[in-house]
Amino acid sequence: MSLLETKDLAKTYNGRPVVDGVCMQIEHRSIVGLLGRNGAGKTTTFRMIVGMIRPDKGQVLFEGHDVTYLAMYKRARLGMGYLSQEPSIFQRLTVWENLMAILETMPLGRRQRRQKADELVERFGLQEVANTQGRFLSGGERRKLEIARAMITEPSLILLDEPFSGLDPITVEELQQEIRRLAANGVSILITDHNVNRTLEVVDKAYIIDHGKVMAEGPPSAIVRDPKVRQLYLGNSFSEDQFD
Repeated sequence: MSLLETKDLAKTYNGRPVVDGVCMQIEHRSIVGLLGRNGAGKTTTFRMIVGMIRPDKGQVLFEGHDVTYLAMYKRARLGMGYLSQEPSIFQRLTVWENLMAILETMPLGRRQRRQKADELVERFGLQEVANTQGRFLSGGERRKLEIARAMITEPSLILLDEPFSGLDPITVEELQQEIRRLAANGVSILITDHNVNRTLEVVDKAYIIDHGKVMAEGPPSAIVRDPKVRQLYLGNSFSEDQFD
């Protein structure tokens, strides 16, 4: 059984089908990309999976549960984490305090909470900024902290909305490594991002959405060589050599 599956998702706005029968599968311990041109329907599809938008038709199944019309916080309780494109950390709290703010909501003792916060700081390489307020963090440090906070609830799936946006190349590489580590430790990842190249570098599989439908799906090596994908989305100058 797949970790997450969408069945014939559909959404119409003002009589125009924006998403039209999208079927996707995310397996356990996998990294999946959801890509497409602006207006292709990928963002609406992503938001229906997250629970921000209710589909007109179709289903979203998560670990065998029908979560199609379930609120975001209830999906989170089932193990579906979500990181928005916009900063979500507390700007005037330190890194350590940001973690503790979430840990305070968990059924843990004080010593357990402090130990868990220390473990997350070390795991995500945030030791040097542990006492730095969120407003002074770099883009990469902020992203690491957001992922660390998301891991407090031990999700089996994390949905990343534009994780590479605004990051310099070195920080993007560090974030890619962190995403791979999460998958190696059993957490599946769904990424939607405008940085096509960087997304394809890290995913095991990608879905390309066009005109509300899945135009292509498969490993990056197949996606970058698909004539239709190159014509309508990647462009003929897109380099395919690194995806051999």
